[in-house]
Parts: sequence; C-alpha cells; structure tokens
Amino acid sequence: MSEWFNVVLATLVALLPITNPVSTAALFMSITGERDKKERHDQAFKAAVYAFAILIAFLITGTLIMEFFGISIPGLRIAGGIMVIRVAFSMLQAETQEVEPDEKQEAKRKEDVSFTPLAMPSLSGPGAIAVTIGLAAGTDRYADYTAIVLGIFIVVLAAFLTLITADKILKVLGKMGVNALSKIMGFLLLAVGIQFLINGIIAIVTDAEFMSRLVETLERVT
Repeated sequence: MSEWFNVVLATLVALLPITNPVSTAALFMSITGERDKKERHDQAFKAAVYAFAILIAFLITGTLIMEFFGISIPGLRIAGGIMVIRVAFSMLQAETQEVEPDEKQEAKRKEDVSFTPLAMPSLSGPGAIAVTIGLAAGTDRYADYTAIVLGIFIVVLAAFLTLITADKILKVLGKMGVNALSKIMGFLLLAVGIQFLINGIIAIVTDAEFMSRLVETLERVT
C-alpha cells in the first residue's frame, strides 16, 4: 500500500508544478475578469474536465504511441526531461504567465475559453502530457495506473479550486506573490526534469545490448 501512495505522490510532485494552477489563475482572470462569477466557475469546471480527459487519454494511449513510433522508455524519459527542463527555465525567467496581446484579445472575444487556452496548453500542455506518458511508461501494474489516475485527479481538482477562487488568491498574493510562487514551481519542475533525464541516461548506459552495439560501432569506426 505504501508503494501505491508513493506513486500517487510521485504523480503529484511531477504534475503539480508543470500545471502551475496559481499562474494559470492569473491568466484565467485576465481573460474572464469581466464575466460574472457563475460564468467564470462554469469555464473553470469545463477547463478542469478537459484537462483531466486529455491527461487520462495520453495515460491510456501513451504505451501504444511509443510502440507505434518505436520510442524506447529511456528515449521518452530523456525527451520528456529535456521538455520539462525547458518549461522549468521559462517559469524561472518569465513573469506571471501571460498570453501574447493578440492572443489575449482573441481569448477575450471567445465565448468559451475552457479548452483553449485554459485546458490546452495551460493545464495540460505538452510538458504535462510528456510527464503523463513518462509515468505510464514506467509501470505495467494496474494498481499503479489507478494511483496515477488519482494523482491526476487531485492535480486537476487543485487547479479547479484555484481557478474558482482566482480573484481572492490574486488579491492576497498580488503579482509579486504569483511570480514568486511560479518560480518556486519552476525550480521543483527543473528537479523533476533533471531526474527524468538522469533516469533515461542510466537506463541506456546499463542496457547491455545497447552498450555492446555501441562498442562494436566504435571498434568499426576506429
């Protein structure tokens, strides 16, 4: 049972920083601030449902996608680690998450902003999808899949609660507080990305078949 909870915790640690609900709350208020409370809550709920559906879809199909494209687990971990590290650096360097002026105006004109830009790419963008596929690739036990699903649900629930209370959170934290929290999330995400990268490299180095092929190739070259 403790191992099951460890998988839930690992999912939370990996996904929560990359979804960064507080930063998404700032984006949410910037494009829905003029709408009434009920409409904002409806948009937040739909965004959470979409984000959950997207991540679960990639959790289920992740292994199939890897097999179809011939992607190895170490390769996925390295690629996912690089992507997560890139997102982490952008969070560490950037100010409060914001869309470009033209995109922001377009989002404000949209009646429904729950799928884009809220669910995709804010809550379940490429980084979150890469992490989810990486989690799926790292296990083949049904119990672990249920743990990952629970972890995703908790992350999405946290995002939903953050969005529906976005006005209060932003009032308390202010722009500086949101930026500081975003940078903390970025640091945690950087650690997750580096660990993904390390795990992928170790898996390749300790693969006897891969190393023997590498040695044979080097011998032929030299």
